Amino acid sequence: MPASTEASTRVGAASPVPATDSRLTPGGPGYRRMSFALFLAGVATFALLYSTQALLPLISGEFGVAASEASWTVAAATGGLALFVLPMSALSERYGRRTVMTGSLAVAVTVGLLVPFAPSLPALVVLRAVQGAALAGLPASATAYLAEEVRPKALVTAIGLFVAGNSVGGMSGRVITGWVAQEWGWRVAVGVIGAIAVACAVAFRLLLPAPQHFKAGSLKPAVLLGTVRAHLSNPLLRRLYAIGALFMTVFGGVYTVIGYRLTEAPFSLPQGVIGSIFLVYLVGTVSASTAGRLVGRLGRRGALYAAGGTTASGLLLSLSSSLWLVLLGLVLITGGFFAGHAVASSAVSKTATHGRAQASALYQSAYYIGSSAGSTVGALAFHANGWTGTVGVGLLAVLGVVSITVLGSRAARAQQRLATA
Repeated sequence: MPASTEASTRVGAASPVPATDSRLTPGGPGYRRMSFALFLAGVATFALLYSTQALLPLISGEFGVAASEASWTVAAATGGLALFVLPMSALSERYGRRTVMTGSLAVAVTVGLLVPFAPSLPALVVLRAVQGAALAGLPASATAYLAEEVRPKALVTAIGLFVAGNSVGGMSGRVITGWVAQEWGWRVAVGVIGAIAVACAVAFRLLLPAPQHFKAGSLKPAVLLGTVRAHLSNPLLRRLYAIGALFMTVFGGVYTVIGYRLTEAPFSLPQGVIGSIFLVYLVGTVSASTAGRLVGRLGRRGALYAAGGTTASGLLLSLSSSLWLVLLGLVLITGGFFAGHAVASSAVSKTATHGRAQASALYQSAYYIGSSAGSTVGALAFHANGWTGTVGVGLLAVLGVVSITVLGSRAARAQQRLATA
């Protein structure tokens, strides 16, 4: 695949769209239905994927395990997604985005209704891994669907709305489980999330418009491997994949461990209040949905610098022993993460000129590998050095984001010099 130039830093820049272009655009017929359907898919995906994260202290208590062991209920789900997202994207190239997304949600919500009955921690981890593998059909297929059905100038905004749905799902799942678990335990809490996800899945299937621009591809392994090889040979895509993984390393580590920190002194908060802390996800909803405007003002790399700086500031603030400063730190971490994720994921869809599902799948795979790594390493760092250790892991990841973005800037300047010469 020919590498897209980085000379232009604006992700939203696109060639003029012909008047006969039938793809969806804001305000046009079908756009609102599509946006709401994928928003609900994002809600269901993140609510299910992270349904145990706010409940880890309770799971640790019931099974008598440490944070690093209980965190596998999160890492197994994100790891399953990372492992299966590429095969699921190949199925979507052959059988269609909407078909694969519908099937994935159906399996994931079915497993979600079984999770409350897990008899042991190993059984719970296995169910969560299966659930994550099922959810793998959503992220890459959704971004590929948008890249095919939405006009280029509206792509960043459309993907931002999908990411906003992720943030709402992550927030609502944690808030609801926190309060329900405080009264009836973690099993009832994850069962409630499963029921909500069923409703989202049904509404998604009823609302999502049938694709008009999908062209079936091949399932031949040689074709798939060739597409993947072409994407991985693109330096810009490789950098975007690494950025997504590093941002998610921060986010996965912080939100896996924060519940343990807030149950300990000097905070000693009850489970319901800890669940409400995740209302800061609303900040992510706003930052993701406005990522297009941020790119318009600062360019793609400028937006990534801003997202990384915001995330790092939040990590440093969270070291405080003041609850209000910790909350402000979480606000900054959340806003920076979702902005960076929306910018990077939309840039992947913009850069890939063919095999968009595979390009998005590779991003999602890297992204959720980062989540699994962040959950596991963040919990181990917390066990060894407390919250300071978790923050240290996050700051190293942000440093990686900034370093990769600097390399991208240098590559763009080199391209410009060659073009001038």
